[in-house]
Amino acid sequence: MWRFPNRTEAGRELASMLRGFKNRSDVVVLALPRGGVPVAFEVARALKAPLDVFTVRKIGAPQNEEYALGAIATGGLTVIDWSLAEQLDVSDAVLGEVIAGEREELKRREQLYRGDRGPLKLEGKTVVLVDDGLATGATMRAAVSALRTLKPTRIVVAVPVASREAAIALHHEADAFLCAVLPSQLYSVGQWYQEFSQTTDAEVLELLRRGQEWTPARRAAEAATGAWYA
Repeated sequence: MWRFPNRTEAGRELASMLRGFKNRSDVVVLALPRGGVPVAFEVARALKAPLDVFTVRKIGAPQNEEYALGAIATGGLTVIDWSLAEQLDVSDAVLGEVIAGEREELKRREQLYRGDRGPLKLEGKTVVLVDDGLATGATMRAAVSALRTLKPTRIVVAVPVASREAAIALHHEADAFLCAVLPSQLYSVGQWYQEFSQTTDAEVLELLRRGQEWTPARRAAEAATGAWYA
């Protein structure tokens, strides 16, 4: 049985769990595109925090893509679990091919979503990292690993729904994990939404544009010091 009418309502419910982060100058809300953006938009609006995307492409094992060997992410970050790659007997050549393919899609999305904005600067920030749900949690785990290299003070993963396995993993890997619904069994994220159509690139761009509207003074001050972008 579905719990959320759509991603917008899921974001509003999730935002109510994050009230302690409202009106804090150190908080940034980052969405995993594309499905995480409508959820994160509502969270950022409620918290009066800047909204941006953290584009991540999971590097899956060739024989099982759900096995995350690492990730490439916003800003050219690359995180690889070399010990797991060796354990799964993935050669450097094969891994290189997988990474090259994912870099092309990452580049396309970065150019589309970020335009001429520079790489994120998150050192010393509290990052609220949002997606529309977690099944295996592999992509979110990869995102957390990549974000760590940018030295935020704290990473808070927040999702409307997650499997128990993903929740356990993120409890260990993130600094905090918040989830509105944690079912005993999760067959798919979509089953918890009445409306779960694919979020389009156009919708992502519009929500990112609107996501700048409620923090003009703060963004102007931060831009003057180069705190958000290079």
